[in-house]
Amino acid sequence: MLRIKDVMTPQAEVISPDATAEEAAAVMKTLDIGVLPVSDEQGLVGILTDRDLVVRVMAATRDPKAMLVGEAMTPSVVYCFEDDDIEQAATVMAGQQIRRLLVLDKNRKLVGIVSMGDIAVHGRDPQLTGKVLEDVSQPATPNRSDNANREGGFGQAA
Repeated sequence: MLRIKDVMTPQAEVISPDATAEEAAAVMKTLDIGVLPVSDEQGLVGILTDRDLVVRVMAATRDPKAMLVGEAMTPSVVYCFEDDDIEQAATVMAGQQIRRLLVLDKNRKLVGIVSMGDIAVHGRDPQLTGKVLEDVSQPATPNRSDNANREGGFGQAA
């Protein structure tokens, strides 16, 4: 049985909540990624996606040089543990309509990120992969809150 640690991208890049939105966007561009875990001295405090930057910075006409990551990030994140089964992670992704899960070790330290693509490439159940893709791709309902697609799952960091 495959575990998350077998398919995840290890050592995820993180950003401080005190960094600017502009700095975060530059990191995303350089690394060609769309998500950054946000961490301070105590550990994981949120997640910043390219969508967060568009909605909370650009669409709100905020200055990306002045707005901090801590203001733009989503403070609650869905995560899984490195020893979890990939099918469980796929089910959570489908249920929460998210494409990535942060991966923690047993001490709740960030050790990587697992994406829907990782699960699709390494998973052994093509029907499950298809179901996850279908569920994640469903259109959002108009009254859905900014955090609704990131709460729940295996665990929630606040």
